[in-house]
Formats: sequence, C-alpha cells, structure tokens
Amino acid sequence: MCKALSLLANSQNLFVNLARVAIFIVMIWIGGLKAFQYEADGIVPFVANSPFFSYFYKYEAPEYKNYKNPEGKVVAKNIEWNKLNHTYIFSYALGVVICLIGILTLLGIWFPKIGLVGGLLTAGMAIVTLSFLITTPEVYVPNLGGDGPTPNFGFPYLSGAGRLVIKDVIMFSAGLICASNCASRILSCCACKAK
Repeated sequence: MCKALSLLANSQNLFVNLARVAIFIVMIWIGGLKAFQYEADGIVPFVANSPFFSYFYKYEAPEYKNYKNPEGKVVAKNIEWNKLNHTYIFSYALGVVICLIGILTLLGIWFPKIGLVGGLLTAGMAIVTLSFLITTPEVYVPNLGGDGPTPNFGFPYLSGAGRLVIKDVIMFSAGLICASNCASRILSCCACKAK
C-alpha cells in the first residue's frame, strides 16, 4: 500500500503533464470542429445569449430559434441565415483561438512561461463557458408539460447542452493546476539564477 501511495505521490509532475495533454486533445478537437457547419450551428444559442460574445452576431437572441439546424441535418434557409448572422466566421475564429490555447498549454511541458499563459487562458475560457449556465436558456431542460406532481424542468435539471457546459469546471481546475505548476517552475528557475 505504501509503495502504491509513494508511486502516486512521486508521479505528480507526470500527471500535471497528462493534464496538459488532455487539455490539448480537447482544445484541438473542439477547436477543429468549429470549422464545420454543424458545430458552428450548435454554438449559436451560447453565443447569441452571451454578454461576452453576442455582439459578434448580426441578429439578437432569440431569433436564432427560428433557424436552428438539428445536428447532422442541413436546411438551406437556416444556413443562409447563419451566414448573414456571421455564425460561421465567428466559429472559425473561435476555433483558432481554442486551438492556440491548447497548444500553449501543451508547450508548458517544455516552456513554463508559455505554459503559464496557456493554463491561465484555459481557466479563463472555462469561466466564460461556465457563464452560459446563467445566460443560455437551452442549458436547462425546458418545460414540455410533462405529467406528474413534480415535472423535471428548469434549474437544476441540465439538458445535454448544460451537461456539456458544466464539465468546464474540470477544465477550469486543470488550467489552474497547469498554470500553478508553470509558476512554480519559473520561480525555481529565478531562485537558481539569484544564487
């Protein structure tokens, strides 16, 4: 038992690097998907309702509800509306930013100053994403008029979109852990130089 605990305790740096790799994989994958129409369409409710991002779109919420493409379906009039709304241009730019954050975080394995920036940006991005729990109605199960004395809708009942968003609590924590590790390495380097 003690050997297993010792192995875990001595593997902390390895696990921090594993967190960096995990952040990189998620950011590259999610950021890369922003180049595809279905993903760009899927983020419209989050962006349109966000005080941070809604100004990037031409049309105000809740107009987007009339032009939603179900995942995997292509409706020409909805795509045309999204083009006019700047949905795809914003999604491409957001994808590039997300990919860059992932790369910066991964580079923290070798370059702590770059990794510090990546970790802090990961945590900051997670805070923005978590704000969707307040601003986006689609993160909670809607009232569809279910039977029974206590229908399950609204807060705290997360929809699929809400369950996706709440996971950013983990990204927030992992980003701060990576940033903290980089800060510690930078300070160690400064202490060595001071001697």
